[in-house]
Amino acid sequence: MGHDEAQGISAANQDIWSKVRGKLRAEYGETTFNSWLKNIELEKVTNSHVNMTLPTRFLRDWVINNYALRIRQLWSSEDEKIQSIDIHVKTSTKQAPSRRKPATIGLGEAKSSFTANANGHDRPEQNSALTAQLDPRFTFDNFVVGKSNELAHAAARRVSDAKDTVPFNPLYLYGGVGLGKTHLMHAIGHAIAANSPEKKVMYLSAEKFMYRFIRALRFKDTMTFKDQFRSVDVLMIDDVQFIAGKDSTQEEFFHTFNALVDQNHQIIISGDRSPTDLEGMEERMRSRLGWGLVADIHPTDYELRLGILQSKVENAKISIEPRILEFLAHRITSNVRELEGALNRVLAYSDLVGRTVTLESTQEVLRDLLRANDRRITIEEIQKRVAEHFNIRMSEMHSARRARAVARPRQVAMYLAKQLTSRSLPEIGRKFGGRDHTTVMHAVRKIDELCEGDQSLSEDIELLKRMLEG
Repeated sequence: MGHDEAQGISAANQDIWSKVRGKLRAEYGETTFNSWLKNIELEKVTNSHVNMTLPTRFLRDWVINNYALRIRQLWSSEDEKIQSIDIHVKTSTKQAPSRRKPATIGLGEAKSSFTANANGHDRPEQNSALTAQLDPRFTFDNFVVGKSNELAHAAARRVSDAKDTVPFNPLYLYGGVGLGKTHLMHAIGHAIAANSPEKKVMYLSAEKFMYRFIRALRFKDTMTFKDQFRSVDVLMIDDVQFIAGKDSTQEEFFHTFNALVDQNHQIIISGDRSPTDLEGMEERMRSRLGWGLVADIHPTDYELRLGILQSKVENAKISIEPRILEFLAHRITSNVRELEGALNRVLAYSDLVGRTVTLESTQEVLRDLLRANDRRITIEEIQKRVAEHFNIRMSEMHSARRARAVARPRQVAMYLAKQLTSRSLPEIGRKFGGRDHTTVMHAVRKIDELCEGDQSLSEDIELLKRMLEG
């Protein structure tokens, strides 16, 4: 056995760590990787745990709060035995790395609710296993409520407080990235564990559901799989849109769903769009998902964004000028995740260089992020501007009319949506009355061709661009 093997680092684990580092670099970019992640060292891998080190406590705390969960997810995707990542400060001696217990990032998905028994099958555990894997930051206490999320929050509260009744089945939460769906699901898990410790609760992503189903098929052990999922009191599935187009997984999920509803057990599901808009999902599945309460989480307004920042600063016991929080709430409008990330960057810069946070330093540190937010234009804004410019009704953007006076402005709006937003062709098509992505492609090509020979149209488009970007 070589030296690495004796330390718990096999060649296979070194290879996995190399792959994880590559994915982190690709996901977060070279600058972020070099600033925060480059100095992580793999210490050992034992059973279901990975031990890592960083040279300073500050780096360790920053990585735990911002990247450790993602590191664990990436490692688990390579080796699903891994359930937690331990990170501690590296010491110069051969003794125990730190008196302080290292922070552990657990699995937080299907494995969190099961442990292997003697014959290799999985058996359910009590909620202590669930709470050990849920993110401790995501509770009801630190969820800031505003108009955009009050229905989803109230519904989540009702479900987590219920004892013997099932208020809505399923509770379906949907909204864009970083608006709080996963936060609410973790909060529900924490609350149920506290209020009803006897209940068996399972939280996992739809992706993990699919992987476990495929594994059960491969090992001809579907009965154990069915027993695991149909014996829980509360099933929480995150990002259900992942199984769209996966027919056999949808079939199994459909039967699991029906079995739990028949037993009056609670189902909570999240997705990035409403059940009716889930493309690639069978009609009967879309119908089931909409059976209970469907709660939309809208993009945040200024007041909610400011409240979130104030709450974060108060909880961290940090002193920062109110005008800086107001500036961030005004300028970072995309989602809560990006907003909190912006505040973290500002505070990290202040801590690293030893300077007080000022409005000027905030603008300098967030220059790239502020520029990206300034350029974020919605398809609805484009449609409205184009409709006004060509003097047609906004509803014509979604209509089936093909008259040239309507069709040409609609094509211009599709063209600008492709030019000025990061939306995919299918997403753009949906915003124009549910049109196919090929229609959008045709519109883009058509306007490109026309602009070469029609100076008037070319000038119209340049004017519209300036109006939208300004």
